[in-house]
Amino acid sequence: MSETASEIAVLRAALAAAEARASAAEGALVAAKGELTQVQAIVSASEDMTRHLRLQIAKLRREQYGQSAERHARLIEQLEMQLEDIETDIADDRAKAEATAPKAVVSAFERRRPARKPFPEHLPRERVMVEAPTSCTCCGSARIVKMGEDITETLEVIPRQWKVVQTVREKFTCRDCEKISQPPAPFHPTPRGWAGPNLLAMVLFEKFGQHQPLNRQAERYAKEGVEISLSTLADQVGACAVALQPIHDLIRAHVLGAERLHADDTTVPLLAKGGTQTARLWTYLRDDRPFAGGAPPAALYYFSTDRRKEHPTRHLAGWTGILQADAYGGYNDLYSAQHKPTPVLSALCWSHARRKFFELADIKATARKGRSVAEEISPIALEAVKRFDAIFDIEREINGLTAEARHDARQKLVRPMIEDLHDWLRSERARMSKHNPVAKAINYMFEEDGRWEAFTRFLDDGRICLTNNAAERALRGVALGRKAWLFAGSPRGGDRAAFMYSLIVTARMNDVDPQAWLADVLSRTPEISLTRLPELLPWNWSRTLQRKAA
Repeated sequence: MSETASEIAVLRAALAAAEARASAAEGALVAAKGELTQVQAIVSASEDMTRHLRLQIAKLRREQYGQSAERHARLIEQLEMQLEDIETDIADDRAKAEATAPKAVVSAFERRRPARKPFPEHLPRERVMVEAPTSCTCCGSARIVKMGEDITETLEVIPRQWKVVQTVREKFTCRDCEKISQPPAPFHPTPRGWAGPNLLAMVLFEKFGQHQPLNRQAERYAKEGVEISLSTLADQVGACAVALQPIHDLIRAHVLGAERLHADDTTVPLLAKGGTQTARLWTYLRDDRPFAGGAPPAALYYFSTDRRKEHPTRHLAGWTGILQADAYGGYNDLYSAQHKPTPVLSALCWSHARRKFFELADIKATARKGRSVAEEISPIALEAVKRFDAIFDIEREINGLTAEARHDARQKLVRPMIEDLHDWLRSERARMSKHNPVAKAINYMFEEDGRWEAFTRFLDDGRICLTNNAAERALRGVALGRKAWLFAGSPRGGDRAAFMYSLIVTARMNDVDPQAWLADVLSRTPEISLTRLPELLPWNWSRTLQRKAA
């Protein structure tokens, strides 16, 4: 029995030792996991710091030297999105590190974040009092006295509130003549309407300003307890377009009253049998701010099922002036001597010309394609881009000056650079084959009679801009919206979208909140006289608000 007991004791000792080793291994594993998570948090913090510094450097360079390349702004946007993802990842890693190893501290590697801005003063405050102690938490004494308080602010949101406005109209009868008297019924923005102006403005702005289709809006309203059918919303959108037609007519007259316009177009998918077809959305922009003009900016949009040249001819029928656009041949009828009352003058965009050279000198794009940079990058294209950028730098400096000041600066600084560029491009082109890609980029500026004259027209007129970027910016929202609404359901739907884009973009160009403006316009149009309609235009509406605020 003694031997058996001795063996049992040995086995128990071995078991205890094994359990001790297992416990030690488990502890080591936990510690290793904690260290690993901590290291991951440190690495993420370091990456976050690096990307943040790169972003700041890019922004500072842009502020100091201007936009040096067409893709510079897009690069900054990509860095910002990457920074957002990295900051989310680092918060996740930090939380895991704290949960796994509570005693681990990675503060030495954390990026110092700026102090949070206080919440806006206009927001209502709700005080939630935490129950105060009745005795000392240390000794238990009831003799405690308030010495102050600490306030922790938390930003919260209240779900959207819906309400039904009941307008009560009392009836009165006369005891002498027995006639019944009653105030008139209130006007609605739309015939037989049931929706208030704020609701209609919200539907319009979300559909055309935020690119949220009506079916998604209807689903969201239903989740909030208010069921509005898709057909009902569509009816109200169509009725609002009719109600806003007088304002659109005034904006159209204002745009076509300009002596200089920007023009551009973009593709819009149009629902067709078996799929979609490529339609077009056109924009004509009046913006006199680059030469300190006094006229307020405005935009006019049109929709067409194709890109035939008769569309811009119809859009600008009877208009004459300076048209800033790309080299699209559809504008040629406007430039012809037969155009009435007088031919339109062409002012071509230097950004389009520069882009053709930039594509041949883009080192990063070439490297991404796996090509040899030395073999693919054209030194002539690179030199052309540098010459273009020098001209662009001067234009940025004189932007916003008067037309006379811009003209004088161009004659002194830009014209010699343009003349030198012309001679250099001509000489380089003479030594190239017609199949050379660089030759094609050069030919874009010279291949047709009057093309170079159209490119250099800005030298003799301070009102003309160097580029047509203003029109491209006006179409940027449409390009973003295509991903949300996918296609236009019909030509009439495309026309309605162009109609609403004209109103919303014009409001934005005048620093006016489109939704607030639309709500006020819809509430006032049923009762306002035709002679006072100009008061509702965005630039006049803004001045009215400023006077009321003063």
